Amino acid sequence: MKNRIIMLVMVLGTILLAGCQKQAAAPKINETPYSDNQFLIGTYVNIRIYDDGKEDVLPLAFKKVKSLGDKVTVNQKGSEIDEVNAQAGIKPVKVTSDVYRLAKKAYQISEESHGGFDMAIGPITQLWHIGFPDARKPSQAEIDAALKLVDYKKVKLNDQKQTIYLEEKGMALDLGAIAKGFIADEVVKLLKKHGVTTAIVDLGGNVYVLGKSPRGKDTPWTVGIQDPNQARNVTVGSVLASNQTLVTSGIYERYLEVDGVKYHHLFNPKTGYPFDNDIAGVTIITKYSIDGDGLSTAVFSMGVQKGLKFVNKQKGVEAIFVTKDDKIYLSKGVPSFELNKESGYTMAK
Repeated sequence: MKNRIIMLVMVLGTILLAGCQKQAAAPKINETPYSDNQFLIGTYVNIRIYDDGKEDVLPLAFKKVKSLGDKVTVNQKGSEIDEVNAQAGIKPVKVTSDVYRLAKKAYQISEESHGGFDMAIGPITQLWHIGFPDARKPSQAEIDAALKLVDYKKVKLNDQKQTIYLEEKGMALDLGAIAKGFIADEVVKLLKKHGVTTAIVDLGGNVYVLGKSPRGKDTPWTVGIQDPNQARNVTVGSVLASNQTLVTSGIYERYLEVDGVKYHHLFNPKTGYPFDNDIAGVTIITKYSIDGDGLSTAVFSMGVQKGLKFVNKQKGVEAIFVTKDDKIYLSKGVPSFELNKESGYTMAK
């Protein structure tokens, strides 16, 4: 599962309302949003709606988060993914359309990343269990045994029957690396369906900014990028965004320390250990949060140089890399990145 890095969305200044039009009246945007913050799906979920008269949509959005989270979590008995894992090597499990679509996307990302992201990483994440009270560093023998069960190619998806089957007993899906992105996208769909035009959906590291910022007509949102090497609420800089999602993967917030060595929660499916490279954090900017989720993990696995090369070949995808030696690398089309000069970071050349 991805760490709960908090990204700061800064709404500055006052509202400039659009002028009256004879055709369709522009929605009234409030300076103070309807907002709520709840701990769901293992993170703090914050949703803010700025459209006047749309307060009733807020509880619907949180209901959507909870209902989808209950289906896809691997840390809750009775979830659909838990049932798929329980039936590994036994029989296919029919799942709802939501879970099946998520699984299909996970398989696609596993393929495209050549296994850098592997939807069948469950035996490794369950072994370490970082982020939970029983987290521990497993023995090499345990890791070697678990690695034999990590292979997304042994996940069989049946489109006609809408079933998921894990070919070997002991295999386990862990879709936590993209589940929040999937849920964020579904919440945005719900908001749009109910006429919301201006909102922020923040699922602890997965931020979607809908519409324009209330601070001025046609003004994009200013989104702060969390410093993965420091405490919360410290930013390395900010970017401008509108109708986009920003998803961050980083190493500092969820980790296990053993004999002075910190092991973070982003695992290499080929070694069974956390990825060990020059990246402290990477933020993906794209249209859909589920894409940003999968790509942030896949790109993290590549390291800075290979990751940059990969992102620069993708259409509609940008990335901000923060390294362990306090440098920032940007893909070619990052929109208006502004460095926080007090952060101590420098822009890589």
